[in-house]
Amino acid sequence: MAERILVLAVDVDNDLYRKTKITGPVIGRSDILKAAARLALADPKDTDSNTMFEAVKKYDELKRAGNSVAVVTITGAEKEGYVADSEISRQLDIVLDKFKADSCVLVTDGASDNRIIPLLKSRVKVNSVDILRMKQAEQFENTYFTLLEKLREPHYARIVFGIPAILFLLFALSYYFNYGWQPPVIIIGAYLLIKGFGLEDVLVESSRGFGFSIYRMSFVFYMSALIFLIIAAVVGYGTFANAAAAGQGYDPLTLFSFGLEGFLLILPISIALFVVGRVTDLESKRMRYRAIAEGTYMGYAIAAIVLLYVAAAWIIGTIYFSQFLEYSVLVLILGYAVSRSSMVLRSRAVKRTRMKNKQVINDIGAYIGKVTDIDLKRGIMLVKTDYGNVLKYDIDRITNVSDRVIIR
Repeated sequence: MAERILVLAVDVDNDLYRKTKITGPVIGRSDILKAAARLALADPKDTDSNTMFEAVKKYDELKRAGNSVAVVTITGAEKEGYVADSEISRQLDIVLDKFKADSCVLVTDGASDNRIIPLLKSRVKVNSVDILRMKQAEQFENTYFTLLEKLREPHYARIVFGIPAILFLLFALSYYFNYGWQPPVIIIGAYLLIKGFGLEDVLVESSRGFGFSIYRMSFVFYMSALIFLIIAAVVGYGTFANAAAAGQGYDPLTLFSFGLEGFLLILPISIALFVVGRVTDLESKRMRYRAIAEGTYMGYAIAAIVLLYVAAAWIIGTIYFSQFLEYSVLVLILGYAVSRSSMVLRSRAVKRTRMKNKQVINDIGAYIGKVTDIDLKRGIMLVKTDYGNVLKYDIDRITNVSDRVIIR
């Protein structure tokens, strides 16, 4: 029996969707040629179209040699990293479920696509890696223009220009206000810590869709939230300074608790105003599921703030330990009430929306399948792919419902 070979072209940053609105995976010689032609017309300088043509060429060579072969193009996401790798893994599973390959030939346009080799090797044997090198790019002059094109892309521009610019500004401001070199180093260290532990994607994802415009009703709430946040910081610092100046011999933990108590006294107002603004924005976009989630997060945040406030009051000595325990139990009850209310609101929103048989896509435009059923008790949406697989998604992942269901 002939070995079944999969020829795989990879577009990690999903230029195919961004420039042609074609979603991966693209399966088959004819469809890949059409997609590559559209991409080449949309951006003749993009090497991903040449990679797809090279994959078709490799497919034809293996086909003539008598092999059982299939050719596929899979795509990642514009935001490289975990999001791109996760999307590539999902499309790989779809392809390998349809074509039971014994081995794979990877066609790539450079080192940036080699990141998926471990993903491939965990699923199928990799026989060959074909790296496509453009002839013109081997000349120094064209290499220069290639670099210029890359620097116009937001991902590389942020690294090459954005980070050094922020560093210069931080040191200049610190020098101007006579703060020394410590504040910029602390900020840089915090950024590297966030980057090193992979928290950047989480923060970006959580803030995605945040809109700040003077033409929206939410602008008033956002500005009010910012003002109250500043007031909370001023009150917290003032409380801390007064306690330190009182000369009572407070230890550092008690002084910190004084400042924390003053800060947390005003902070819930800022959080509430911010969330009202977010919910207003999301409701205007008919993103009710995310609006419910924002309200839930506000409830949890306020419960946590109350618990911290009570802990600070106990450390300072304004309440007894027994009162601290009583308030802690009340906060736990509040958190449970928020959780139950969120579940009820989500269930009502699902009941009001007819989602069965609607197409499901993710937030980077990749088609997943169609909704077959909604399990309200477990909070799960069942989605059937074109290949017969049934996938389960938590209802919390729904961000919008119109003619299609969009999930994150």
